[in-house]
Amino acid sequence: MPLEVAPATPDRWPDVLTVMGDRGDPSRCFCQYFRLRGKQWADASAASHRDALHSQVASDLPPGVLATDSGTPVGWCAVAPRPAYPRVTASPNWRGGDPDSWVVTCFVVPVGHRRQGLAGELLAGAIEFARDRGAAVLEACAVDLAQAGKVSSADLYRGPLSVYLDAGFKELSRTSPRWVLVSRALR
Repeated sequence: MPLEVAPATPDRWPDVLTVMGDRGDPSRCFCQYFRLRGKQWADASAASHRDALHSQVASDLPPGVLATDSGTPVGWCAVAPRPAYPRVTASPNWRGGDPDSWVVTCFVVPVGHRRQGLAGELLAGAIEFARDRGAAVLEACAVDLAQAGKVSSADLYRGPLSVYLDAGFKELSRTSPRWVLVSRALR
């Protein structure tokens, strides 16, 4: 069974939990950072973030895609319509984008599965997922590694610019040398 990237549906919840792990930022955030702002984020616990993601996975619109390699969960990519992410709509890093776009907010690839091209595979799955649900444009705020200097693996959650450029995204703007708003038409 080769690498498969598919929507994070309720039957795949245990796989989502495996990818998020039990330590590090993913195990505390559960891809809720961009869905919450201010006090909502600050006052929420890791358990409430996990419960929120569980509810989103159980909804009619899964909150992202999950990669498995021979049945083993190896990666996650959060993708949804822009309005699902209040922090995106308020952030200067995302200004200048299409208000009707879908956005990729983060990738999670557990230690032991990194540096194998999974971000590109996850992004391809996110593109297909968004396109199949009617998205006309997909955007992201990428990390330009050539400009960022030394970047920890935790700071790569947005995805490297090169992964987006390789997938046909174009640069829209920069709010700093490090953060690059990118976009790709899906129709």
